[in-house]
Amino acid sequence: MSENRLSFGKLFWPSFLAVFVAGLVGMVFFFLILGGIIGSFGDFGPAPLALQDKTVLHMKLSGSIQDVSEEAFDPTTFQLKRTIGLPEILIGLEEAAKDPKIKGIFLEMKSPSMGMATASELRFALQTFQKAGKFVVAYLTGEQISQQDYYVSSVCGAVYGMHGATFLWNGLHAESYFFKKLLDELKVGVLVVRGQENEFKSAVEPFYRTEMSDSSRKQMQVLLQDLWSQARNEIALSTRQDTTRLDSLANALAVRNLTQAQREKLIDKNLYKHEVLAFLKKKVGIDENTPLRLQAFAKYARDTYQDHQLLAKQDPHIAVILAEGDVETDGEQISTARMAKMLRQVRDDEDVKGVVLRINSPGGSALASEEIWKEVALTAAKKKLYVSMGDYAASGGYYIAMPAARVFASPMTITGSIGVFGLLPYAGDFLSEKLGITTDEVRTHRFGDISLTQKLNVEEFAMMQTEVDAIYQQFLLRVSEGRHLSKRAVQNVARGRVWSGASALKCKLVDALGGLNATIKSLQKEVGTKAVVFYPKKEDNTFNTLVALLDEELETEKTQMQGNLPVDLLLFYQKFTQIKKMKGLQMRLPFVLSIR
Repeated sequence: MSENRLSFGKLFWPSFLAVFVAGLVGMVFFFLILGGIIGSFGDFGPAPLALQDKTVLHMKLSGSIQDVSEEAFDPTTFQLKRTIGLPEILIGLEEAAKDPKIKGIFLEMKSPSMGMATASELRFALQTFQKAGKFVVAYLTGEQISQQDYYVSSVCGAVYGMHGATFLWNGLHAESYFFKKLLDELKVGVLVVRGQENEFKSAVEPFYRTEMSDSSRKQMQVLLQDLWSQARNEIALSTRQDTTRLDSLANALAVRNLTQAQREKLIDKNLYKHEVLAFLKKKVGIDENTPLRLQAFAKYARDTYQDHQLLAKQDPHIAVILAEGDVETDGEQISTARMAKMLRQVRDDEDVKGVVLRINSPGGSALASEEIWKEVALTAAKKKLYVSMGDYAASGGYYIAMPAARVFASPMTITGSIGVFGLLPYAGDFLSEKLGITTDEVRTHRFGDISLTQKLNVEEFAMMQTEVDAIYQQFLLRVSEGRHLSKRAVQNVARGRVWSGASALKCKLVDALGGLNATIKSLQKEVGTKAVVFYPKKEDNTFNTLVALLDEELETEKTQMQGNLPVDLLLFYQKFTQIKKMKGLQMRLPFVLSIR
């Protein structure tokens, strides 16, 4: 019997070869078919939309709404994960307002993640769309309706909801996490150094306090009140409510679901979805037995945006540079290299007649802020340059705005935070007491022992304080020169304090209130050029375009949540990765508000 037994090699290699050959043949057939499909699309672009009369755009907003749209292929699901950018939404709404085949918009808010300034600009764009003689019908449905969902929807001509859906009308709330007790337990120390009189620069407080300082609490209270007052006043105007009554409803928690919201006249009526669709048919004047002509707004906006960019870049135009994320020396956000490349490109382009720098950033590296400031200054010396502030333009994000001829902010922009800080952790006790690791040293010079294992001595800390104070003084100088204010006037509104856009206008930290569209229109009038091109320019991706064409769920906006992690854990993870990337001294906002 042993003679008939097959060896492993005789069994494995023929099987492996067969599977390999079969797989290779399969891949050849796949790519032949794929090539045929690609060839059938000609220039690889999606076919232009062929809209019918009496079309209604279906605007589903979910996931993350940022300034920069994103598109990434997920090989595990063979799908594209997309997020729609605010510029795409704004251009889509502008074009839809002029399109005679589009009668209105069916808006479904799916609790998208966005800042209050973005929500404000979206709300204003919907209002402008309706002024063109078209309708917007909002439908609030889902497990939890956020106050931000309602804020955006309240401007619509009709607001309907799903019976009994949860909706808390309870005002704004901000919460900070503090890590001092955890660090004490781990035997990890942190030395904190802030610019002189930077008592409002509270980004460092979680590392050495267990609760907010009086100055931090004060600025947060004022900021939240500013944001609430702005949103409440706009809602009151749209719903013909009294602001005092809206505050009373919030204080009494009288609205906890959409049934109560209807009773208090915050929404028009609670309907099931088929009833809303029947109402839309009546609005556009089609028979109840005729299908409603719904077109996904996301696709309409993307196609319109691409056409808009293709036509605009052929002519003299305004360049809009989207600067979003942390200010950093390298990386994929507002990094020195990326910003320098775009700024050089537009200032050397004779077809660029003006520049809008759109800033949506809580700040970051002090060094990177200075490097980017210089590139912005060189561009502003050659082209008329305006700044548009998004949800955040604070600390380092405010610093890089200073060379602009004019600075625009939304009333709900969070800006200012003119200050500097540094964090110096030391983990010698942690290594020794928790891990049993000890260290020893030799040195050639007096200050050769500065490391993460030891606490700085008094003299070393004083030197670090001197460096931080010098950078803070430079920050004050940049603001003084850029805003044409005395240094004393800047000091009065600096000290690390954050301001809403509305308050920043009173402090002369910005020139005017308005969103991205308002900034662009102002510069268009100044330079006499209508065409607009957004940077960074989207690169054509044939493979992604093909997948999009094969995707049967184009109208469903994908979220950017990673896996199924709870939101709080994701926030902790994002904070951890942010801290890991910090190098050198920081000009950074102490918080990021999430309005719910």
